[in-house]
Amino acid sequence: MTPSTESVGVPQASSDKITPDRVPKRRKLSAIGVIHVDAKVPGHGRTDHKAYKADSVATHETTDDDDSGGVPAHPLGIKPLGNVYDVGAPANVRTLAGGFAKLPDELLLHMLEYLPPGELLKLSATCRALHAFCAAEDIWKALAVNEAFNQKWANEPFILTEPVKKWPIYKQWSIDHLEKTYGDIVFRAEAVTWPLSTYFAYMWDSHDETPMYLFDRRFVEKMDLKVDAPPVEQERSKTEEQSSASDYTPPSCFHPDYFSVLGPHRPDSRWLILGPARSGSTFHKDPNGTSAWNAVIRGSKYWIMFPSTLPANGKHSAKDLPPPPGVYPSADGAHITTPFSIPEWLLNFHEAARATPGCREGICREGEVLHVPSGWFHLVLNLEPGVAVTQNFVPRAHLRNVLDFLREKREQVSGFAEDVKDPYGIFVNGLEREFPGLLAEVERGKESFGGSGQGKERTKWEEMTNVEDGTDEYMGGGFSFGFVGDDFED
Repeated sequence: MTPSTESVGVPQASSDKITPDRVPKRRKLSAIGVIHVDAKVPGHGRTDHKAYKADSVATHETTDDDDSGGVPAHPLGIKPLGNVYDVGAPANVRTLAGGFAKLPDELLLHMLEYLPPGELLKLSATCRALHAFCAAEDIWKALAVNEAFNQKWANEPFILTEPVKKWPIYKQWSIDHLEKTYGDIVFRAEAVTWPLSTYFAYMWDSHDETPMYLFDRRFVEKMDLKVDAPPVEQERSKTEEQSSASDYTPPSCFHPDYFSVLGPHRPDSRWLILGPARSGSTFHKDPNGTSAWNAVIRGSKYWIMFPSTLPANGKHSAKDLPPPPGVYPSADGAHITTPFSIPEWLLNFHEAARATPGCREGICREGEVLHVPSGWFHLVLNLEPGVAVTQNFVPRAHLRNVLDFLREKREQVSGFAEDVKDPYGIFVNGLEREFPGLLAEVERGKESFGGSGQGKERTKWEEMTNVEDGTDEYMGGGFSFGFVGDDFED
């Protein structure tokens, strides 16, 4: 099935806008370099270069005659450290950065992450060296991706076509590989707990209308996987070496994940999903008000999704929407009754559901990852034998939704260990510790955390300084710093 303009799919955007899957790919340098600049800055304002590890190079001026041999010149004239020892080497323009020149490259780059775009541009105009630092690709990529996601896409389903294809598990996890490598390991499949080899034997021989679905929440520990899930404040500073050592990495547009402040108290949030054709999940919402991403490693999945609320905009206020046809939630939303199997629902309600306002449907194929917004009903059907990995997360745009859920619907909170008696309190304490001032903004309602796309997102600088939007005044009279230290649902 090919998604229509109203279907789940890669966001269709004009060429002058950046969406989560349209951020320019990183450019690989043929020589190690850290923000070093040419006397003649070619392509002024370009951001297609890469920052590398601190203390690895020195900045120096070059001339057009330097572009010899088979190594292409860097757009901003970055050269390896050894060039400064050549006879007649040009001057190191890093010294022109004044007091900033005393800082290690990594520290300076980390500081620049806290500046909003306008301030970065102003600083870049002060000298050639700072121009190169302020043009670092990782800084602008993070700004563009996070802003695009939280302001426009946090309340829309979409598919990213590239991130999963870079994962080691995407390249390794064939069905045969999983059976040979993990066949003796026990996994959960609905009401039974079987070795993976036993489940595969069932899967290949099953003629059930709705086969059992393997859905295991402890797969990372059981399979000894390494997952790149750094603390939210360290996301942008992690190195390529750290990422390449991981078996998979959550897509960058879904960072930061605010549930990471819970540390060891975090509820169940990631699952291995495996099943034959016809298996899948009946209609449900993701737990605790969270959003989710679902990455298809093998196979393909049909999705049909419905929002539960219509976000506010300039024309109308937010309002609740009816559930999909054939789906009956309880009055408090704690339980969702779907008296039909997936095939029965498709036969009896699919046509009417597709005509329902807000309906999104489409196919997520092998090597793609689909975003499930907070509060959306969704049904998932495997079109062929498949393997997937999914994770629930809390984006900035839906932080208020999750806080309200944990505080007001305590009897519906799920996934936490039995010894966690106050999930809301632990979450609030973690946010206050890692993001001082953020909760005050949420409580005052100054930002739109409900996914409506209204409101301006605060920058890391504003969070760090507690500066009021649109003013130069600091709340509290000073700086405040924060240092980061089995539901069967698809």
